[in-house]
Amino acid sequence: MNSYRNKKILITGGLGFIGSNLAIALVKKLADVTIVDNMLPRQGGNIFNIAPVKNRVKVEFSDIRNSKKMNQLVVGKDYIFHLAGQVNHVDSIRNPLKDLDINCRGTLIILEACRQYNKKVKIIFAGTRGQYGSTIKIPVTEEHPMNPKGIYAITNMAAEKMMLIYHNVHKVKGVSLRITNTYGPRHQMQHDEYGVLNWFIRKAIDSEEIKIFGNGKILRDFLYVEDLVDSLIMVGMCDAAYGDVFNIGSGIPISFIDLAKKIVEIAQNGTYAFTEFTTEREALEPGDYYADISKIKRIVGWRPRTSLEDGLKKTISFYHRFKKHYW
Repeated sequence: MNSYRNKKILITGGLGFIGSNLAIALVKKLADVTIVDNMLPRQGGNIFNIAPVKNRVKVEFSDIRNSKKMNQLVVGKDYIFHLAGQVNHVDSIRNPLKDLDINCRGTLIILEACRQYNKKVKIIFAGTRGQYGSTIKIPVTEEHPMNPKGIYAITNMAAEKMMLIYHNVHKVKGVSLRITNTYGPRHQMQHDEYGVLNWFIRKAIDSEEIKIFGNGKILRDFLYVEDLVDSLIMVGMCDAAYGDVFNIGSGIPISFIDLAKKIVEIAQNGTYAFTEFTTEREALEPGDYYADISKIKRIVGWRPRTSLEDGLKKTISFYHRFKKHYW
């Protein structure tokens, strides 16, 4: 795991939830880390997220759609972890053109910058399990049909395809990850429009009622952010992974009602109750999902290490300590 020592890394969306956790992990591996983030409201960018390494990373407050800036930033980089994007599912319905612009045009600008100014770089793209849409068979393998239910999932699917085209046609190495619901420290806690598990945690911490849509029996697998970061780092080092796609998840399903019960039990606070789906959320709901992660285990050697119970304990402890920076 010393492969990142002195390597030059660019993390797009690096002040957000996943990007900041990744930056901290890479700094510990003695990498030379640059973060670019546009701090778009409600997307989770938070300068406090990098507090443990704030003097050991470079931060560029810019946008991936700024081609001039991206042309400069990709030069000399060994790895690009492309995590920037419009990630609010509800916003993608309300304003689909912004979703398209950030997730598709932004990704294409990065790829073109690499094609022109740094063809030796390796790009790791963070996509979403939402690309699959409603599931036909679970657990879901990478060969499962794609039937996305929202613009957010469609733009992520398009960005993934762009990545693979640049890998195959222009020889800019790229790999795409289809990531399940992820939770943990440094996630935004101001609204519930993405990151449902962390929102459940906030409600419990605040002694409020966790609202569970429908009958609460829909299944998901949830992944602790440190395990996701490990997968990103390991995929980046694995030459056999490039040009391919991988599911990232825990592979262990749990219903929303059982999840809410577990959070209330661990937090020793809060309650839960059922509620009707909103129109927007019902339209986007794909039903049961949990990932088959046998492919990444086989090729990359990654597997999650954190149990849901341990991950929840760590997350609740973090927000008890740093609540003022996220509420």
